[in-house]
Order: sequence, then structure tokens, then C-alpha cells
Amino acid sequence: MNASFSPVTHDPLSAIADLLEAGDAAGAEAQAAALRATQPDSAEAARLHGIALLQLARPGDALAALEYAVERAPSSVAAQCNLGSARIAAGRLDEAIEGLRVVLRQNPGHAAVLMTLGNALMAAGRYVEAQRSFATATYGAPRHPSILINLAAAELKLGHYDEAEACIRDAISVDSRNLAAYLLYGDVLIGQGRHREAATVYAHAQKLAPEAAAPAYQRGLALDALGELEDAATAYGEAVARDPQLYPALSQWVFAKRRLCDWDDLGRLSARVVQGVRDGAEGITPFAFLAEDAGPDQQLRCASRFAAGVEAEVGVRRAYLERPERSTPNTPLRVGFVSNGFGEHPTGLLTVALFEALRSRPIELHLFATGGEDGPIRRRLRAAAHHWHDVAGATPDALAQTLADAGLDRLVDLRGWGEGGSGEALALRPAPVQINWLAYPGTSGAPWIDYVIADAVVIPEAAQAAFSERVAYLPRCFQPSDTTRVVAAPPDRAACGLPETGVVLACFNNGYKLNPASFARMLAVLREVLDAVLWLLSGPGRADARLRDAARAGGVHPARLIFLPRLPHAEYLARFAHVDLFLDTAPYNAHTTASDAIWAGCPVLTLPGATFASRVAASLNTHLGMPDLIAGDEADFVRKAVAIATDPAARATLRTELARRRETSGLFDMDAYAEDFVRVLTGMTPPADAASANRPETSAS
Repeated sequence: MNASFSPVTHDPLSAIADLLEAGDAAGAEAQAAALRATQPDSAEAARLHGIALLQLARPGDALAALEYAVERAPSSVAAQCNLGSARIAAGRLDEAIEGLRVVLRQNPGHAAVLMTLGNALMAAGRYVEAQRSFATATYGAPRHPSILINLAAAELKLGHYDEAEACIRDAISVDSRNLAAYLLYGDVLIGQGRHREAATVYAHAQKLAPEAAAPAYQRGLALDALGELEDAATAYGEAVARDPQLYPALSQWVFAKRRLCDWDDLGRLSARVVQGVRDGAEGITPFAFLAEDAGPDQQLRCASRFAAGVEAEVGVRRAYLERPERSTPNTPLRVGFVSNGFGEHPTGLLTVALFEALRSRPIELHLFATGGEDGPIRRRLRAAAHHWHDVAGATPDALAQTLADAGLDRLVDLRGWGEGGSGEALALRPAPVQINWLAYPGTSGAPWIDYVIADAVVIPEAAQAAFSERVAYLPRCFQPSDTTRVVAAPPDRAACGLPETGVVLACFNNGYKLNPASFARMLAVLREVLDAVLWLLSGPGRADARLRDAARAGGVHPARLIFLPRLPHAEYLARFAHVDLFLDTAPYNAHTTASDAIWAGCPVLTLPGATFASRVAASLNTHLGMPDLIAGDEADFVRKAVAIATDPAARATLRTELARRRETSGLFDMDAYAEDFVRVLTGMTPPADAASANRPETSAS
């Protein structure tokens, strides 16, 4: 923050200061420029001009004005602090820090200098030093709300949640209408997992600043985390109404509407998101964008823009990461996997048998769990790992240091841009080779991710240009699976809510994968197969009711839609015994769900597109050896579905063939997968410019 204005006696200077205080930076800049033309030697006119230029986001011009102000008034602490702020804005952080330390030696304990120095240290990612600077500033100004807020921000970056909360409460006790304090307070509560309280704080911030978009957006995120998706969607919409250019809120609003199967006005809002990607808008969530009807090139553009925002935030901190040298060459390849899904989660379910197979291979297996709950899958994962690292709750910098301390040769990101991902930590480059695999079906767009592991179906050779990573191809489907699962007999049809007779078509994909086009294909099949029902996964809020309304509008009685509640995995898996055919979605396919269906003996009919996310089920069917279950277009999808659904003999033959190929195709051969996986990992090489390529490369023994 800029230091407080010095008292001025000249009316023109007072008028400029008043304009700055009122938030009229443009008016202040114009008057200051005019005053400097008539009073070129005025240090205070140059200082106020520099402040106005800073507020107008013109750091280069502000630097020139403030350097002149300091030249004319070298003893002015206010001018020196303002110059430090301009250097921060211009990215000249080392210069700002050194200059402010000189001023501090001349003015020991000066609160404004300490606060500005703290801001420079924060911008440089030197959070421990920033915290000390802000804390020292409180001795001279113990009740200054801006210093308290900045101290809380530093404590939050360090993961000191209790200390951050105490500082914010102090700031609010001094200035009960400070919007920045309430927004930061909400962030602190989110960090503590207190989402309900955070939502209340953000709601209060909305009342304080009813025209501001940020409180509504942040409240939406808190409600989203609580599972109150209808209210979250409303909050996102309120944020967009206040600021139509707030693309993070727009992106989350569209994604929430997709999860709620709320397709009202979805086409227009989706088009705005896609156009935002074309225009280079900031903050559009890459994971949410995978569900949009957009091509691989647009997904790359979205992810790259998002990654650039992370890089701008963390890049300056990369130099502070300590990277230990590998002491022993030619030892087994040290491979780390980081995920918040090492438990009863799709990631854990897909990977556990592979990790068990990898344990006996010539690699040293490290699993870094950023989240997840205990249970059978987590216990198996812990047993499979040579080294298990519980890093839940670690700050990005602490996580990155833990990863670096492990001396990894390969680091695999098992979350990507999905919720709970570790993008900031990986951006600090804790390993020489970093890999995108499995959980994020698209390009990371991140310069710190070197490879993506795939197969030739999900990323055809012609599609490589739409990936920022080098593509490392497995000779099999990229997706592993837990082959130890036993598929139990299900309850009878009546207990499942199904009719006693008739065809059962199903789609147990999450609601955001459904869309008007995919649902229209399903309704077209139902209109042709009159004894069929459609079994869907029950969604949040009013999602089920909206789908029933859409069925009615599409000429299908809503009673033909049956909804499956969320169940423990084994119970859910058993239900596939009642399903005659799984109808896939596009452009975001079934992924883990498709694997589940096939393992349980249920055929999956899919319609691939051009993106990775739209080709996963096609990869599974291809490597299963059942390409007839891959439709060529929408009409072919409906034709194939109707043909299978209306021919009992064909359905029986299909199920028998699937059971045979499940055993013989190699799709579920995790020992062979482990061999191929190690071979792919071993063949990777560090990029020439990797920030951590300062230790020797090892080879597998």
C-alpha cells in the first residue's frame, strides 16, 4: 500500500490529493500533469502524479515521476515509499527491497516503510520476511487496518491460519466496513475448512459493497464446496451481473448450471465463455472448460492462459526452492505421484492395482497425498508405496519443498487443473521431469509440465499440436483399473427402482457431462424403444426434476427416467448387472464410469469427438477389441443403440463377447501395464531449460 499523504498547504496539491482520495485517478493525473508543467520543481506534485499513474496501472510512467520526486525531496519518506510501490508494480522487486531497506536504516521502525517493504517481500514470495516486516510495523502502528490486513495475508500464505484470523479480527474491530478485510477473512476460513462461516462472511461483504462482484463470487465458491449448488449458482450469477467481465465467476456459473442440468440460457452463457477463451480472458477454469463444446486448440488456449496466471503468481518464488543433489547415480528411478484422490475416489480406484504391480518394478514409488480419507483403498495405496507422504493441508511452497526433498526423477500430477490440484506447487518445479497423467483429460498448458501420458486413441498423432506437453504414448489404453474388485450380485430390479421387465439403458455420468445434445440422443433412443427406461445418476439440487422436464419436452414420459442415488462403490458396481447398454455422453465421455461398466460386464456405446475428454471411452472400447461400440456420428449412435436395445439375442451376444474380451484383451492386465509404464517413464528426458535440472539424471537399474 502507498504511504499516507503528507500534509500539503497549496490548494492545487490539496485538490489533487482530494481527487485521489475520492478514487478519481484520471482526474488527479490530469491536474497533476498540468501542475507539474507550471511547477516543474515541485516534488509533491511529482509524487502525487506518480500515485495517480500507479492507480491508472502505468508503472513505467509512475516510476519516472516518483524517481523525480525522490530526487527533489530525498528525505521524504512518503515519496520513498511511493517509489517502492512503483518498483513493485514494475516488477523491479530486488530494487524495491534494497531501496526500502536503505530508507528503513535511515528511519528505524517507520511503519509506512515497513509496510511497503512487506509488500515488496510478499510480491517476491519471501513470505517469512514479509511477515516479520508487517509484524514489526504493528509496533509503530498497532491499530492500522492496512498493516493488519497485510500481516494476515502473509500469515495465510505461510499456512498460519489462527494467526491470520486474529489479525483480520483486529483489522475489522478497527474498520468494520473494510471490504478487503472481510474478503481475506473468508479466505482464511476457507483455508481452515470452515466454509459455512466463510459463506456468512462473504454475505456480509456483499451487504457492505452491494455493487462489488468479488463477495458474491467468493460466496458462490464457499457454497459450492458445501454442496449447496443451487445457491452457489445464484451467487455466481449475481457476481456476473455486477461484473460481466469477471470470467472466473462466469466460468463457474456455467459449470454449476451444467452440474445442475440447468440448461436455461446455457447456450448464450457457454458462448460467452468460449469467446472469452478466444479473447484471452483471465481465470476461466480449464477443468470446467473441458465440458464446453470447444476444440483441442481452444482447450490449449484456455489452459495456457490459466497457467500463465499461476506462473505470474509463483514464478518469482521458484529460485527459493531448495533442490538437493542426488547422491547415488544409477539407483532405481524415483517416481512421485501427487493427488488429492488417494482414497475412495476415482483416482484411487483406478490406480491402486497398478501401484501394487509397480512396487516390484525397478522404481522407487513415492505417493504424496494432499487429501483423501482413510479406507480400504487408501490402506492398499499406503502398502503399495515405498514411501507414503501425507501432505494434506500443506501450503503450495511447503508441498513443493517436500516434493523436492524426495529427490524425485519423475513427478506425476494426478489431478491437473481439477479441484484440489497442486498446480502452484508443481509450478515451482520440484522435479526435473513433471508429467500430466490420468485424472486431467486434456493439456495442462503449463510450461512446468513436460509430458502427458496417453495412448494413440485419446491423442492421435495429428492432435499433438494442441498439447503443450510432449506426448508419451503407452501401447495400451492410458487408463489403468483396479482388477481385484469383485462384482457382487445386485438387489432385484424392484429394489433398484426399476420395472420388472424391459430394457434398461443407463448413463451414470455426472450431470456436467450431460448436455442438451447428449440427452436428446438418449431421448431419441427411448422414443424408438418403447419398453426401455433410462437409469441416471441422481444429481444435486433440482437436477433430476429438470431432466424429467426435459424428457417431457422431448416427447418421453418422465416416469421412464429412473435415478440412482450415490452409493458405496461396490454397491454401485453391482447395479451394472441390470443395465443392458450404457449410453455415453459427449464432448465429455464417461471415464472411470466407463471402466466400471466394462469391468462389471456392461457394454458402453460412445461417440468420440476431437478432444481427449471425448475419446476416453473410445480408447477403452478399442483396446477391449470392441470397436463396433464406437459410433461414427449422432445418427449412428442412435441407430446402434436402438439396434442393440431391440434385439435380445444381440444383447446377450454382446455381453458374452465383452466378458471374453475382458479376460483376453489386455485392457485389465495391470502387470503388463506396469511394465509398459516403467518403460515410458524411463524413456523421458528433462527439458534443457528445467529450473531443477541441476542434478544428474539417473537411470533405472
